[in-house]
Amino acid sequence: MGQRVKTDRHVRNEIGIGDPSYPNCLRDLSDPPKTLYVIGDIRLFTPGLAVIGARRATPYGLQSARRFAGWAAACGVTVVSGAAIGCDRAAQLAARETDGHSIAVLGCGADVDYPAASRELLADLRRNCAVVSELPWGTPPTRWAFAKRNRIIAALSAAVLVVEAGLPSGTFSTADFALDIGRDVMAVPGSINHPESRGANRLIRQGATPITDVSELGDALRQAGLALDRECRDAEARIGNDPLERALTADAMRPDDLARALECDIMTVARRLGELEMVGLVVRYRDGRYGLNTTP
Repeated sequence: MGQRVKTDRHVRNEIGIGDPSYPNCLRDLSDPPKTLYVIGDIRLFTPGLAVIGARRATPYGLQSARRFAGWAAACGVTVVSGAAIGCDRAAQLAARETDGHSIAVLGCGADVDYPAASRELLADLRRNCAVVSELPWGTPPTRWAFAKRNRIIAALSAAVLVVEAGLPSGTFSTADFALDIGRDVMAVPGSINHPESRGANRLIRQGATPITDVSELGDALRQAGLALDRECRDAEARIGNDPLERALTADAMRPDDLARALECDIMTVARRLGELEMVGLVVRYRDGRYGLNTTP
């Protein structure tokens, strides 16, 4: 049986491969983890949606991660990712904004805050969702461990969505693991002129399902066997589809230019910019323009 070690805030679980609570979906791997080290709710380990992408994310990649992960989480799908800066972190933050479930798979001990920028996110996931690793408690991050953890991200998911990826990219290893074990792979198409879109565009050329809106994502998730068990009609409006966020995806803008583009008054724009700046989604530049925060 798995060991449960009570801490002051969380329960640490050590789940062996022979334990009844070991996630069956991990058994699809040719080399499943012998032991899982988990902080959080082990009941969440049913197939979800992996949302992954570039660490050096563009505003387009961040907005796509937020839009699709937030919508999926609002519809009751668990979002799986690696808590890395960029698209991974944006996806998991969006999932939690809807009070949805998310699992972080780490390339270090599940009790280690890495990357440091995700400390608050990881604390929230340990408290309300789950953080998992195959490495013992306290293990520091190593490059080889991140490549191995990608197979766990793939196996914990019924489908993998790549929102942005350059070439070369570690994201491809997750997609490869997913294909090896029969998971669906999807990708968000990007500009042919931007380096960070080349990987996602290549995946689509190689057969990945292109995702351009939430209706397509919903169809793909149902085809992958995931039930959307909540009301989804208004989910997109609540997360990642803010007209102001979309307007800032292409380029930074001044408040008055935003107001004209959105056909609304300047006070409404200023108030919304203040709200987004407070939660770290937009930043104000020295010249007075506002843009999406590329390291949320």
